[in-house]
Amino acid sequence: MWRRAVMDSKACQSWRLIATRGAAAGNGKHPSTSASAAAAVNSLLLRSLKEHYLEVSKMNPPPKVSPPSPFTIIKGALDSNGPVLKRTYGKEEISIFVMRLANIIRGEGDDPEDDGINQLFLHVDVSKPGQEDSLQFLCGLYPDALGIHSVSMRPKDESSLDVVAPSKYNGPVFQDLDEKMRDAFHSFIEERGVNESLFPFLQAWLYVKDHRNLLRWFKSVGTFITEK
Repeated sequence: MWRRAVMDSKACQSWRLIATRGAAAGNGKHPSTSASAAAAVNSLLLRSLKEHYLEVSKMNPPPKVSPPSPFTIIKGALDSNGPVLKRTYGKEEISIFVMRLANIIRGEGDDPEDDGINQLFLHVDVSKPGQEDSLQFLCGLYPDALGIHSVSMRPKDESSLDVVAPSKYNGPVFQDLDEKMRDAFHSFIEERGVNESLFPFLQAWLYVKDHRNLLRWFKSVGTFITEK
C-alpha cells in the first residue's frame, strides 16, 4: 500500500517539466508574470501533496501483532532509528533493530508485486554488563527463515548505521566459516529467541512506521512550500 502511494507520487516528475517551462517562458518578462507562474506551480504541488496525504491517511493499518515472548517493544521506537525490541537472557541484554533489506542491498525488492517487506534486515545486539563491546549479528529475516550475514564485535554505543557501514574490521565473511561454526552461531541466536517467529510482528511494525514517515513527509514538504 505504502509503495503504491509513493509510486503515485512519481507524477511529481511532470511538475519539474512544468516548472522548467515556466522558467523559460518567464525569461525577459515582467516579475509579476514569473511570480504568477511560481504560484501556479506551488498550488499544483500543494494540491497533489494534500491528495496523497488524504489517500494514505485513509489506509487501514495491519492487524495488531504482539512480539513473541519474552521480547518487549522499546518505547518511542516508531519515531527513532534505534532498536525495536529487547529482552534479557541470563545476564545478557538482546536488542533488535530492523530495516527493509531493500534499503541495505540495492536491487532487492524491485519487483512491483513485492515491495521488499517480506525481506527484512536485522541487527541483533548481544551485550553483557561490564563489557565495552557487544556481539553483533547482521541477519536477513524472512517469513520462514533467518540467515546470518555477518558476526562481529563492536562498541556498545555504535549506531546501527555504523554497523551497516563499519569503519573497521567487521569479521570474516560468514559463508567462509566452517559449516559447524555457522550452525553453532545460528543455534546461539535461536536459543535467544532470534528466529522467524519475529517476522509477523516486525513486518506489521514496519508498515506502521512507513505509514507515519510518509504522512510526516507529505506534511513537512507542504509546510516548506507554504511558508514565506
